[in-house]
Amino acid sequence: MNLNDFKSVKIINEISQRKYSWESPSNIALVKYWGKNTDQTPKNPSISFTLSNCKTTTNVEFTKSRLKSDSVDFEITFEGQKNKKFRPKIEKYFSNILEYCPYLINYNIIINTNNSFPHSSGIASSASGMSALSLCIMSFENDLTDLGNKEYFYKKASFLSRIGSGSACRSIYGGINLWGANDEFKNSSDFYSIKLEENISSNFHNYRDTILIIDKNEKEVSSSVGHELMNQHSFSDLRFRQAFENISKLNSILKNGDLHEFCLLVESEALTLHSLMMSSNPSYLLMKPETLSVINLIQEFRKSTNIPVCFTLDAGANVHVLYPDENSNEVSGFIKNTLSKFCVNRKFIDDNIGKGPKQN
Repeated sequence: MNLNDFKSVKIINEISQRKYSWESPSNIALVKYWGKNTDQTPKNPSISFTLSNCKTTTNVEFTKSRLKSDSVDFEITFEGQKNKKFRPKIEKYFSNILEYCPYLINYNIIINTNNSFPHSSGIASSASGMSALSLCIMSFENDLTDLGNKEYFYKKASFLSRIGSGSACRSIYGGINLWGANDEFKNSSDFYSIKLEENISSNFHNYRDTILIIDKNEKEVSSSVGHELMNQHSFSDLRFRQAFENISKLNSILKNGDLHEFCLLVESEALTLHSLMMSSNPSYLLMKPETLSVINLIQEFRKSTNIPVCFTLDAGANVHVLYPDENSNEVSGFIKNTLSKFCVNRKFIDDNIGKGPKQN
C-alpha cells in the first residue's frame, strides 16, 4: 500500500456525537528500533512481543463542532486529571494525521486515558497510548464511511499509530510483530507493522514476560531525544547493519524454536540499546544499579538451571524477564524469592504474549 491508500474515503454518514473505547497493550521489542527518519519511519526494522496486562484504556468522544477550524479541537485527561504535558504530543499527532483523517477538524474531541502500569518508566506507554487513540479514531472513521474492511481498519490504525509513536504501530496486533521493510518478510513496510504467524515454533506460543519495576519514575531522557541522537552517533551505521542481521537471525530462531539462541540474541539487543545511549553525544545512562544486579542474577540462574530465561530492556531501568510458559513455576519462584527485592516495594507485573487490542 502507498500513502494515498490511507486517505479517508467519502463521508457517508452524518454523525453529531459518538463515543468509543479501546484497550491496547504495550509491546516489548526483541530486536530494537533505535533511530528514525523525519517521517517517523525506522532506520532499521524491529520485532516485538505484544503484551497483555500492560495496557492503556482510552475513551474518545467526538462531538460535531459549530465552528470551523484549521486544527483539531481536543481536551485530554490522564488518569482522571487534565494533562498539559501530553498536549503538545497529541497536537502534533493530530496535525500530522489530518491529511489522512480530515474529518477530525469538524469535531470537538474529548480524550480520557489511563495506564495499567507506570507511565514513562521504560514500559512503552506511548505504544499502548497512541495505538488505543488511533483505534478509537478508526472506529469513528469506520462509522462515518461504512468502510467495513477489517484488514484495512487495522492496517490504517497501525499506520496512524506509527505517526504518533513509532513503536505504537506494533501494538495493533497480538502475538509477534515486525515493523520495517525487509526483503525476508512479505508485505513488510516502514509505514505499519505486520503480524508474524507463519511457521512460528510452538515454543513461543505462550511466552511469558514478567516486568520488574525497578524505577517507577519518569525517564530522565525521552525516547524521542534518544532516537535523534542516533543521527550523529559514531556507531549508527554499524548498529543499523547489526539490526538487519539480527532480524534475520531472530526470524530463523522463531521458526526453529532454539530458546538458547533466543536468549543470547535478545539479551545482546538489550545491552546494545543501552550501550548506544551511553556512547551517544551527549551520553546518558538509564539503567540503575539494581538493573545490573538483576541481569547478573538472571544469567547465573539460566546457567545453573539450564532454564531458558532471559532479560530484555526497553529505554529505561525496568527489566523484562522472558521465559516459556512451561517454566513458569520455577521462574516465578526465582522472581519472588530473589529478584523482587530489587523492585520498588517488591512490585512486578506478570504478563505474557497477548492477543492484541480489544474494543470495550
